[in-house]
Amino acid sequence: MIKPKKLEQGDQVAIVSLSSGILGESSVFHQRQLGDQRLRELGLEPVYMKNTLKGVSYLSEHPEARAADLKEAFLNDDIHGIFCAIGGDDTYRLLPYLLEDSDFIDAVQKNPKLFSGFSDTTINHLMFYKLKLQTFYGPNFLNDLAELDKTMIPYTSATLQNYFKNEKNIEIKSSKLWYEERIDFSKKALKTPRMSHIEEKGFEVLNGYGSITGKLLGGCLDSLNDILTSSRYPDERDICFKYGIFPEVSEWKSKILFIETCELKPSPAEFAEMLNNLAKYGIFDVVKAIIVGKPQDNVYYAEYKMELLTISRNYDIPILLNINFGHAYPRTIIPYGCEVKIDFDNKNLTVTDNMLV
Repeated sequence: MIKPKKLEQGDQVAIVSLSSGILGESSVFHQRQLGDQRLRELGLEPVYMKNTLKGVSYLSEHPEARAADLKEAFLNDDIHGIFCAIGGDDTYRLLPYLLEDSDFIDAVQKNPKLFSGFSDTTINHLMFYKLKLQTFYGPNFLNDLAELDKTMIPYTSATLQNYFKNEKNIEIKSSKLWYEERIDFSKKALKTPRMSHIEEKGFEVLNGYGSITGKLLGGCLDSLNDILTSSRYPDERDICFKYGIFPEVSEWKSKILFIETCELKPSPAEFAEMLNNLAKYGIFDVVKAIIVGKPQDNVYYAEYKMELLTISRNYDIPILLNINFGHAYPRTIIPYGCEVKIDFDNKNLTVTDNMLV
């Protein structure tokens, strides 16, 4: 994998709307201001790409504009990192405009840059994985940098500091608190804390003992399932497989699969069906272990655990769950293609590779 450079104080970072165009709506202007402020407090300079702020309707109708912004971010030598504005549900529509563009592919491979986001951004991550660029399933602009409280969530702040390092053996720790999603995102909610709870479980182990090392591959379970089944858009599977962004079964061999569920909080039956679709593809036959993100608002925690227990027994796969990544708050960074070590006896997860150079 091609590793991007760590961020430095004074670096310009691009903000891109690769799926939802919500960042361009006046209703979130106060959040945009907060995100700007937080980036500058980190020593970074936000740069909005040409189409990033054109709103929901325009960007929904113009996937080529979204793709053009991502290409420009890679072509611009002054840009050193890229943060997704938010997720969405139709990022796959960018693939023809990017993977048929030799200039884009060349820029990605010759001018690698830090790329951060989660949720349906899974599609972008898998595209970059195909192009051999290491990316980061982690914080985005609206959900993390634009946190409405007086400061970012402390765990988030600590997580973002890893984008300024090129260290090995970074331990991913369980947050002492977990936070509920907000109901009110209006200006009235400015400077109000999220509802928080003591984390009582920490990382949990299913069917695991000793230590296992492997390289990370995965994403949002809902997005992976959408690719395999076209359950959301009828052409999604065809387009994703045409461009080869969903890894072949052989690519999953000996990997550590990471999965988490979206903000729609799929029912236990839906969760089981999505796991079954991964099983049908053959992923559980070849991966070494699974790490699972905490569900948003802790919904269906026990029910999901029972479904995962079935998987772990049927396929004899060790599983570490309740990790702070994905749609639950707070979230850490999961680096695609990096080697990690899972110590099941001590419930530890460590990124043993350098995440950046």
